[in-house]
Parts: sequence; structure tokens; C-alpha cells
Amino acid sequence: MRYGFIKAAAATPEIRVADCSYNAGQTVKLMREASEKGVKLLVFPELCITGYTCSDLFLQRRLLDGALTALRTVMEASRKLSLLTVAGLPLTVEDKLYNCAAVIFQGEILGVVPKTNLPNYNEFYEKRHFVPAPAENTVCRLFGKEVPFGSKLLFCCDTLSELKVAVEICEDLWSPIPPSNYHALAGATIIANPSASNEVIGKDAYRKELVGGQSGRLVCGYIYASAGEGESTTDLVFSGHNLIAENGAILAESRLFHNSLTISELDVQRLSGERRRLSSFPAVQDEGYQRIYFSLPVEKTNLTRIIDPRPFIPSEQSTLKNRCETILSIQSLGLKKRLEHSRAKTAVVGISGGLDSTLALCVTARAMDLLNRPRTDIIAITMPCFGTTQRTKSNAEILAQRLGVTLERVDIAKQVLQHFEDIGHSPDDQDVTFENAQARTRTLVLMDWANQTGGLVIGTGDLSELALGWATYNGDHMSMYGVNASIPKTLIRHLVSYEAEKLNDPRLKEVLMDILDTPVSPELLPAKDGEISQKTEDLVGPYELHDFYLYYAIRWGFSPAKVYHLARLAFDGAYDQETILKWLKTFYRRFFNQQFKRSCLPDGPKVGSVTLSPRGDWRMPSDASSALWLKELDELSEQE
Repeated sequence: MRYGFIKAAAATPEIRVADCSYNAGQTVKLMREASEKGVKLLVFPELCITGYTCSDLFLQRRLLDGALTALRTVMEASRKLSLLTVAGLPLTVEDKLYNCAAVIFQGEILGVVPKTNLPNYNEFYEKRHFVPAPAENTVCRLFGKEVPFGSKLLFCCDTLSELKVAVEICEDLWSPIPPSNYHALAGATIIANPSASNEVIGKDAYRKELVGGQSGRLVCGYIYASAGEGESTTDLVFSGHNLIAENGAILAESRLFHNSLTISELDVQRLSGERRRLSSFPAVQDEGYQRIYFSLPVEKTNLTRIIDPRPFIPSEQSTLKNRCETILSIQSLGLKKRLEHSRAKTAVVGISGGLDSTLALCVTARAMDLLNRPRTDIIAITMPCFGTTQRTKSNAEILAQRLGVTLERVDIAKQVLQHFEDIGHSPDDQDVTFENAQARTRTLVLMDWANQTGGLVIGTGDLSELALGWATYNGDHMSMYGVNASIPKTLIRHLVSYEAEKLNDPRLKEVLMDILDTPVSPELLPAKDGEISQKTEDLVGPYELHDFYLYYAIRWGFSPAKVYHLARLAFDGAYDQETILKWLKTFYRRFFNQQFKRSCLPDGPKVGSVTLSPRGDWRMPSDASSALWLKELDELSEQE
């Protein structure tokens, strides 16, 4: 419940067809097991109390009475459980039989949702027994009380305002216009689907795509609970294929032909926040809907879903390779268009032997290849100064040579020293002026060289640096087209590694691998014993932490406390709580203070869901205060 997480489950009990008492016992058994595991929302299959395959027995009064008795058993068992339960049964209302889902909470039937779309084709013949849901809500009488009855019911949690549950049943999802479309527009953040989907070849893959796709279209959580072992096998076999999805991603899936309790956690705050962000997601349209309220205790939710410490990097290798190729294609095509449009005769890239400039040079080489122009039209300029080591200088030069670009060397030390003399700054004072003068001198060289050759300066700075403001204003901060502007540092490593593996040049691969092993550094302070003395991650913090913060704080808009909570889970064993909190404060402080650098960024291609372009995804006042965010983190510090 805290931080918007609700533990949900899809349950497939092993039933006996038409044995309502036994089925109620199996249902209660799974309810108790789910409750012990912290589940707060539990969905059972379609008609699970009787069995979906009862056929003409649904017209027998004895079965229908047995179903009601079983429902009372389930209802009574729920009294001591803090668990919202959705269970399927046949129900007679005003002399018509409906295929229904009862929503049960702490000894009460909160509402009954009848099925809207009844399949009557192939192996299905539901219209033989049932009628579709009425167009508008009404009431039915159960155990001496009037209960809301209809397809337009929203079950809303008082203690977690973003938790709003609606129900559709099996075929409803497979229809051209699923009721869940309207449920989501009415405000539902979670759709429960009690289902009885028999198994045939290939159906499981389609079912999975259907559930995942619907959750993505509706920006919702989706719980699909299907019938399994125990249903009649006269003509069909049911596999118990349970699925839990969130905004297009499958969070949990059961094994086929194995009755189970499938559990995951749905983040309703994330879903609600995404709906706020998407202007195409309409305002609430809940005319005709009835809201029914219940209260769950606010308590910690133990997460079983994976919190990936590297959210920008796919864990599956084939997916990662495809991602890398796609990103490199976006970068190079963007640059190709810019070079064509500006009729640039050259592309000028400052190379340092570091990751960012290496990627930028590789992208520029790809762009020239796409233009069918010689790579000699690329001018790679290495500009050693006080902090440059032999390792980075050598790697930069070999990289340029092996890629076949034009290599130029400009030692800027003399120029920088002259600048210090002009402004009266002592070279012994290695302050921010000492560092930034070198970065701005390099940009001056690149810009003037581009003017001399009729070219464009290609920017090398990445998304992580822009988030932290780790760039010299009007130095490496500026270019004529920034190809890396929306790529986080953790992903750049994989892009360079991908290029290293793809290129058929052992010497070039060797250099790229050494660049990957080189500490991240601007090399603006003098080297010590020939080694890099200024390591970025010692100064601003580990990039893997900052990229994690960037993803959850900016892409999803999570509160600082929630970002901290997720970081502790994701980096458990890698960083202690104090370290995570320290660098999270640094992230917020720098992100707010350095917005002025992002407000005037050069053009650059968007490649992922997070970008900080002032013309695109991120628009923020340069003088906004971080006080509210830092205050929340200070309060966390006091609690630790």
C-alpha cells in the first residue's frame, strides 16, 4: 500500500464440476494463503464456484442454490481477511441467469458484475444459458441485502485514492470494444478479469499479447485469472493461464497446466501519474458508473516484482543488441539529416579517449557512411592539456586512425596559459576557472575549425551529465548537434561495447575495450604519476545511481521517498542506505540548480522515454526551488 504498491494475485483453484461446496472450500483455502502472503486483491476464474463447464446444469435450480450457499461460505470466510476478492458464479436476477463476478470484502458483497459479451461460437454456447449484462446498473438482493448489480461498478479504496478496481469477464476482453475501455475512462486503474479460456495451440501467446496490450492502451493494471485443472475435459482442456500486467509489461505469468497462485505488485501511483502526463488520456468519463468504497490498512508492501538497478538497459542480451542498433540508427540518421540540410562539408568532433566522444565519433562515422561520403570528411580533433594522460591521448588517436577519419592535434596548454595571464588567474590556483577555461578553449577550437572547413561541431555530452549539469557552460555544454543528448551514461557503455563487438577490426576493438575500462573523467586537473587524478564518480556520485534516480524521479515523477525506497531495494548489497541517500540529495540539488544549462541545449535526437530537451519532454524554470524535494529527504534522514 505504501508508495502506491498493491499486492495482487490471480488464483486458479482445483475444482470439481458442479460441486459447489468443495469449490468454496478450495476458494477459501487460496484466499487464506493469499492473505498470508500479503495479497490485497485476489481474482478467481470465471464461474469458479460451480465450474465453467457445467453446461445445461446451469439451468438446474439445485446448482444455482448450491452456488449461493457456496458464495455465503466464501463471504463469511472473508470477514477476517483484509482482501478484496473477485469470484465467479451464476446468478439469477429477475428470472434471468447471468454469468457474474462477485466482489467480496470482509464479509460483505460489495457488488456483482455480470458478463457483457457472451460467446456463442465454436466451442462456446453461453447464450444457451445466460443473458448479457443490462445496459445500466441496477440492484440484486443477496442474503437479505440489496447489492449493486451491473457492469459499471468501480470499487474504490479510501486509503489509497489511486486504487480503483473494475471487472470484465473473459470474452469481454476479446470483443472489439472491451468494457475495460470504458472502465479505464471512468477512472479504473486495475481491471480484474475472471476467465475460463480453454487451451489450444498458440492461444497462450495471443492471450498474453492481448492482456499486455490492453494494460498498455489503458495505462492500467490487469489481472487475468483463468480456469484450470478440475474443469470438465469432455471436449476442452483448461490450462490455468494466469497473467498480471501493468502498462504493457507482463509482471507475472503462471506455468500452463499448473493450478497456481500468481502474485505480483501493481503500482497504482505510477499508473495514475502516467495518465496525468499523457494529454491524450481523457478526463474521467464516469457517467452511469457507481463508486463503491472500501478501506485497506496502509502498510508496507513487500515487493516480489523486480526493481532493475539499470532501468535503461534491457536484461536480455538479444533485446539489448537490438536496442543498441536502434539507438545508433536513430543517432546516425538524425545527424545525416542535419549534415544534409546544413550542407556541411565536414563534421568536427572533439575526441578525448573517453566514452562520450568515442560514441559520438562512431555515430558520425555511421552518418557519413549513410551519406556515401568519405570518412575523411570527419575531422576528429584531440586537444591535450594539463590533465590529459598518455592512455586517453593514445586511445583517441588510434580510434580516429582505425575509423579512417581526419585526425588533428591541437595542444591547448599554451593558449590556456595565455588566457590565464590575460585575466590575471594563477595557473597554480586549480579552481573552477582553471578547469572551465580548458573546456571553453576546446569548444572555441572546435567551433573555429568548423568555420574554417564549412562544418558542424558534433556534441558529445550525454543525458546523465545534462541531468547533473556536469558540463561547462558554453564549453562542452555547447555544439551544433548533440548526438548523445538523450542517452544515459550507463547505456553509453553498452553502445560502445556493441560497436566493439560488431566491428571487424581487432585493433579497433582492443582500443574500444580499453576506453570502456578507462575511469570517467573530464581530465581538467593535472595527472598524478601519469594516471587520471580527477574521477567524475568520486565527485558527483556513481552514474548507475544517478541514472536510476533520473529514470524514476523524472520519467515517472515519483516522490523522493519512493525513489529512495526503490533504490534501496534495487541496490541492496551494492550501496548502503547512507550512500544512496547522500547521492540522491546530490541528484536533486544539482538537477534543480543546473536547469539553466538545459534551457539552452543544442538540438539532438530523442532515442528513449527520458530526455531533457527544453523543446521536448522537459520544460522547467531555471530558477525553480528544490526545497520541497530536499525537505522530504531530510525527513528521511531523521527517520534513519
